[in-house]
Amino acid sequence: MTASAPPDIPRTGPPPAGPPGLLHRLGRWCARHARRVIIAWLLVLVAAFAADRAWGGGYEDEFSLPGTSAQRGADLLAEHGSDLQGVGAQIVLRADDGLAAHRTALDAATARLGRLPEVLTVSAPLSTPGAVSADGRTGYATVRFAASPATFDRSYLAGVDRAVAGLRAERVSVDYGGPLGQLARPAAADGRSEAIGLVTAVVVLLFGFGSVAAAGLPLVTAVAGLAGGVAVLGLVAAAITFGATAPTLATMMGLGVGLDYALFLTTRHRGLLASGAGPEEAAGRTLATSGRAVLVAAATVALALAGLYASGVSFIGGLGAAAGIAVLVAALASLTLTPALLGLAGGRVDRWSVRRPVAESAGHDDTWHRWAAAVGRRPWLFLTAGLLALGVLAVPVASLRLGHIDAGASPRDYTERRAYDLISAGFGAGTNGPLTVVVALDGTGGDPDPVAAAVRTALSRTPDVASVTGPAASPDGGLLTATVVPRHGPEDASTTALVHRLEDQVLPRALEGTGAHGHVTGTTAVQIAFRDTLVERLPWVVGVVVGAAFVLLLCVFRSLLVALKAAVLNLLSIGAAYGVVVAVFQWGWGGSLFGVTEPVPVESFVPTMMFAIVFGLSMDYEIFLLSRIREVWLETGDNDASVAGGLAATARVITCAAIVMTSVFLAFLLSTNVVIKMMALGLGVSVVIDATLVRLLLVPATMYLFGRANWWLPRPLDRILPRLDPEGPDLTRRPEPAAVRGRETVS
Repeated sequence: MTASAPPDIPRTGPPPAGPPGLLHRLGRWCARHARRVIIAWLLVLVAAFAADRAWGGGYEDEFSLPGTSAQRGADLLAEHGSDLQGVGAQIVLRADDGLAAHRTALDAATARLGRLPEVLTVSAPLSTPGAVSADGRTGYATVRFAASPATFDRSYLAGVDRAVAGLRAERVSVDYGGPLGQLARPAAADGRSEAIGLVTAVVVLLFGFGSVAAAGLPLVTAVAGLAGGVAVLGLVAAAITFGATAPTLATMMGLGVGLDYALFLTTRHRGLLASGAGPEEAAGRTLATSGRAVLVAAATVALALAGLYASGVSFIGGLGAAAGIAVLVAALASLTLTPALLGLAGGRVDRWSVRRPVAESAGHDDTWHRWAAAVGRRPWLFLTAGLLALGVLAVPVASLRLGHIDAGASPRDYTERRAYDLISAGFGAGTNGPLTVVVALDGTGGDPDPVAAAVRTALSRTPDVASVTGPAASPDGGLLTATVVPRHGPEDASTTALVHRLEDQVLPRALEGTGAHGHVTGTTAVQIAFRDTLVERLPWVVGVVVGAAFVLLLCVFRSLLVALKAAVLNLLSIGAAYGVVVAVFQWGWGGSLFGVTEPVPVESFVPTMMFAIVFGLSMDYEIFLLSRIREVWLETGDNDASVAGGLAATARVITCAAIVMTSVFLAFLLSTNVVIKMMALGLGVSVVIDATLVRLLLVPATMYLFGRANWWLPRPLDRILPRLDPEGPDLTRRPEPAAVRGRETVS
């Protein structure tokens, strides 16, 4: 039967003819001048690496938390010249015959440590109350540095080793804890994860497409884009502070998306060659179609990563910027170097193959057409099954506990882990994360002794406090400082609760009516404040990222439901990826398989980072699939045929791309850094979920159920939204409503 459709549904039939667009011309030019483009890329890479070596910056985990009690406490220590200012690190000592037998060597080591650059103070274990265990065999010296030693050059360790060489000569074991232990971590096996990802990519692409070109060209482009992205990141690091994990994160993202983008372009190009197009024209049409999708996908990922600045923490925003730089350079390489390499190969692109080369499917008896038809017959069944699967995977999120992963989760042969275990055995786990209580005496106008007595009494009576040292007055008399040792370790939930109790209840009550103000600071307190800040700002990050992506999809696809569906499905897949991370790392399900020796909390910034990255990557596959569906829709006006045709045309390439990207991410599970492992597993799982549950079940099922409404956009919204089509001609121009109604049939 015939029925009138809403007049806002886009036109059907082939897109109007027009002059070649920007991307079309770019593709043809790169293919025609292939050698120039390749030489230009080589010169740019050499220049970028030389500039990075000469002027590039470093990476360090330095950040501030304005407005927090922990930051105010640290600022007060620096302003008043307190002995507790700076960053503390423990040097842990163990002698079977007792440390007292090595007093001379201990005094000499303490003196040499105090003369090292960046060292503010050193507390010797034998002269510091509570710094030697009850049996006299274990002790620790606390060294306070002007900056975090984790950010120092590794050559700094040589000076520390020389300072304690006398102790080691007397068979006293010496291990470094805290940020000094982080500096002493063994150097990472550079390139191992990247190499595994690249080898896996070669195998997957050769098996999936049979063509050496289909496997080799994307690899060349991805490696060039990755190299350029890392060099650019180093140059930007000279002006902006990036975290220590920024290069690793940029490598994961740059290599993963670079392979994806180049693979999509190469596959489309080979399909056009097979249909009779010449190499240059095929390169132009490839960029005019799949290149447009690459642009939109890269812009979406970059927008999502930029949304991390909504966290209000420059450290997190910087990590997002680092990954965004890698993504944008990878996209630039894909859009210029890929058509150049394809143009250089010419019509012989499939000359070398390991089996019969496979290009995009166009047949209607394809396996993926049959799958799409099966989903179309029972869309509610497949939609329900997909949502149930995502729901089951997301169940562990209900028990999510954020925290900081301490040295107790490091490999047992690391000096920081040995130091952590010795401290825990000799003094209790809480000694690994002491808290510094700072009381500003401004406004007291009297004797500070009653204030000190009240604070000490209140701290000593607080549950989960193992010991209290002080309070003692600062050199200028403006502060009282005390050291509180929690009963449990830094990553324990009770320690987090203790910090909040001290800040919100204990100190305000103890100082009530005195005019003094108290703060809790120190490494552990700063990490807890960092977590609280991110939790508070996470809704802002979610809102900015989802809102920006939603508007971008509206502008590109001119469809309200397509943009809304993409946002909702991506949120569901992110929840499922969170659930897997919680189950493996927090619950300990299979954690030993990934080198995690014990259950740990989810690192405080991982959910925020994962949200932006996973949301962006989820949009990648969504955009590639929807772009092909929309192409068929514009040609036929048949929604069911569009869904089936788009799914069949992209199934092989998306599946191979997902396997490659998953392999790249999971290869970073070889890292000894638990946070990197956490990110790698979360990102790898998210790609698998998007390439299976979302793409194969939820997207086709929902699009079948929505029918022609998939392509509806209210006219007022259509008028105010910009049209983001890099090709110039308006592919979404509508004829008069009557003309549309005259052709539409609903059966």
